Amino acid sequence: MARKRKTGTTKPANKNAKLIALLNEDLSGELSAIIQYTTYAAKVTGPFRPQLTQFFLSEIPGETAHAQYLANKIVALGGEPTTVPRPVPVARTNREMLEAVLGAERRARADYTKRAEQAARFGDKGLQVQLENTVADESRHVEATERILRDWPA
Repeated sequence: MARKRKTGTTKPANKNAKLIALLNEDLSGELSAIIQYTTYAAKVTGPFRPQLTQFFLSEIPGETAHAQYLANKIVALGGEPTTVPRPVPVARTNREMLEAVLGAERRARADYTKRAEQAARFGDKGLQVQLENTVADESRHVEATERILRDWPA
Protein backbone atom coordinates (compact mmCIF):
# COMPACT_ATOMS: atom_id res chain seq x y z
CA MET A 1 0.00 0.00 0.00
CA ALA A 2 1.37 3.40 -0.92
CA ARG A 3 0.69 6.79 0.53
CA LYS A 4 0.37 9.77 -1.73
CA ARG A 5 2.62 12.70 -0.90
CA LYS A 6 1.46 16.25 -1.38
CA THR A 7 3.85 16.49 -4.33
CA GLY A 8 1.90 13.78 -6.13
CA THR A 9 4.56 11.09 -5.80
CA THR A 10 3.93 7.92 -3.83
CA LYS A 11 5.87 6.61 -0.89
CA PRO A 12 5.63 3.00 0.29
CA ALA A 13 3.91 2.52 3.65
CA ASN A 14 6.38 1.90 6.46
CA LYS A 15 6.69 -1.88 6.86
CA ASN A 16 7.97 -1.19 10.36
CA ALA A 17 4.83 0.70 11.46
CA LYS A 18 3.58 -1.92 13.95
CA LEU A 19 6.99 -2.31 15.60
CA ILE A 20 7.41 1.49 15.71
CA ALA A 21 4.02 1.85 17.41
CA LEU A 22 4.96 -0.76 20.02
CA LEU A 23 8.35 0.84 20.65
CA ASN A 24 6.61 4.20 21.03
CA GLU A 25 4.40 2.65 23.72
CA ASP A 26 7.58 1.57 25.50
CA LEU A 27 9.10 5.01 25.04
CA SER A 28 5.97 6.55 26.55
CA GLY A 29 6.49 4.29 29.56
CA GLU A 30 10.12 5.35 29.94
CA LEU A 31 9.21 9.03 29.74
CA SER A 32 6.62 8.40 32.43
CA ALA A 33 9.20 6.61 34.60
CA ILE A 34 11.56 9.59 34.39
CA ILE A 35 8.77 11.93 35.49
CA GLN A 36 7.59 9.48 38.15
CA TYR A 37 11.03 9.05 39.73
CA THR A 38 11.74 12.79 39.59
CA THR A 39 8.42 13.72 41.15
CA TYR A 40 8.49 11.01 43.80
CA ALA A 41 12.04 11.96 44.82
CA ALA A 42 10.74 15.44 45.55
CA LYS A 43 7.68 14.21 47.46
CA VAL A 44 9.31 11.68 49.81
CA THR A 45 8.85 12.41 53.52
CA GLY A 46 9.76 10.90 56.85
CA PRO A 47 12.80 9.32 58.44
CA PHE A 48 13.82 7.42 55.27
CA ARG A 49 13.59 10.50 53.06
CA PRO A 50 17.31 10.66 52.18
CA GLN A 51 17.49 6.98 51.26
CA LEU A 52 14.27 6.94 49.24
CA THR A 53 15.15 10.18 47.49
CA GLN A 54 18.49 8.67 46.46
CA PHE A 55 16.78 5.43 45.40
CA PHE A 56 14.36 7.29 43.14
CA LEU A 57 17.01 9.63 41.71
CA SER A 58 19.42 6.76 41.04
CA GLU A 59 16.89 5.15 38.67
CA ILE A 60 16.55 8.17 36.39
CA PRO A 61 19.78 7.69 34.37
CA GLY A 62 18.84 4.12 33.48
CA GLU A 63 15.34 5.11 32.42
CA THR A 64 16.79 7.99 30.39
CA ALA A 65 19.17 5.59 28.63
CA HIS A 66 16.27 3.26 27.80
CA ALA A 67 14.27 6.21 26.44
CA GLN A 68 17.17 7.42 24.30
CA TYR A 69 17.77 3.96 22.85
CA LEU A 70 14.09 3.60 21.98
CA ALA A 71 13.90 7.06 20.40
CA ASN A 72 16.99 6.34 18.30
CA LYS A 73 15.65 2.94 17.21
CA ILE A 74 12.27 4.39 16.29
CA VAL A 75 13.98 6.98 14.07
CA ALA A 76 16.24 4.28 12.55
CA LEU A 77 13.09 2.32 11.65
CA GLY A 78 11.64 5.39 9.94
CA GLY A 79 9.31 6.52 12.71
CA GLU A 80 8.75 9.56 14.87
CA PRO A 81 9.46 9.16 18.61
CA THR A 82 6.61 10.05 20.91
CA THR A 83 6.97 12.90 23.37
CA VAL A 84 3.89 11.90 25.36
CA PRO A 85 4.45 9.99 28.61
CA ARG A 86 1.99 7.57 30.14
CA PRO A 87 0.09 9.12 33.05
CA VAL A 88 2.04 9.08 36.30
CA PRO A 89 0.07 7.56 39.18
CA VAL A 90 -0.74 9.98 41.97
CA ALA A 91 0.86 8.77 45.19
CA ARG A 92 0.64 10.55 48.51
CA THR A 93 2.66 8.32 50.83
CA ASN A 94 6.07 6.74 50.51
CA ARG A 95 4.43 3.31 50.37
CA GLU A 96 2.07 4.41 47.59
CA MET A 97 5.04 5.76 45.65
CA LEU A 98 6.96 2.51 46.03
CA GLU A 99 3.92 0.45 45.06
CA ALA A 100 3.34 2.63 41.98
CA VAL A 101 6.99 2.26 40.99
CA LEU A 102 6.77 -1.50 41.47
CA GLY A 103 3.71 -1.69 39.24
CA ALA A 104 5.37 0.39 36.52
CA GLU A 105 8.57 -1.68 36.64
CA ARG A 106 6.62 -4.95 36.44
CA ARG A 107 4.70 -3.64 33.45
CA ALA A 108 7.93 -2.53 31.78
CA ARG A 109 9.51 -5.96 32.36
CA ALA A 110 6.47 -7.71 30.84
CA ASP A 111 6.31 -5.28 27.90
CA TYR A 112 10.02 -5.63 27.11
CA THR A 113 9.81 -9.41 27.34
CA LYS A 114 7.07 -9.36 24.69
CA ARG A 115 8.94 -6.78 22.64
CA ALA A 116 12.13 -8.90 22.60
CA GLU A 117 10.09 -11.83 21.24
CA GLN A 118 8.57 -9.54 18.61
CA ALA A 119 12.01 -8.24 17.65
CA ALA A 120 13.19 -11.82 17.20
CA ARG A 121 10.25 -12.54 14.87
CA PHE A 122 10.93 -9.26 13.08
CA GLY A 123 14.51 -10.44 12.52
CA ASP A 124 16.31 -7.62 14.34
CA LYS A 125 18.84 -9.42 16.53
CA GLY A 126 20.39 -6.18 17.84
CA LEU A 127 17.01 -4.91 19.00
CA GLN A 128 16.19 -8.29 20.51
CA VAL A 129 19.42 -8.37 22.54
CA GLN A 130 19.02 -4.76 23.68
CA LEU A 131 15.46 -5.44 24.79
CA GLU A 132 16.57 -8.57 26.65
CA ASN A 133 19.18 -6.45 28.43
CA THR A 134 16.43 -4.00 29.29
CA VAL A 135 14.37 -6.87 30.72
CA ALA A 136 17.33 -7.63 33.00
CA ASP A 137 17.50 -3.95 34.07
CA GLU A 138 13.79 -3.83 34.78
CA SER A 139 14.02 -7.12 36.71
CA ARG A 140 16.69 -5.58 38.96
CA HIS A 141 14.42 -2.56 39.52
CA VAL A 142 11.51 -4.85 40.45
CA GLU A 143 13.65 -6.83 42.87
CA ALA A 144 15.09 -3.72 44.52
CA THR A 145 11.64 -2.21 45.01
CA GLU A 146 10.21 -5.49 46.31
CA ARG A 147 13.01 -5.67 48.87
CA ILE A 148 12.31 -2.14 50.07
CA LEU A 149 8.60 -2.89 50.40
CA ARG A 150 9.11 -6.30 52.03
CA ASP A 151 9.18 -5.00 55.62
CA TRP A 152 7.76 -1.53 54.98
CA PRO A 153 5.21 -0.49 57.59
CA ALA A 154 1.62 -0.63 56.39
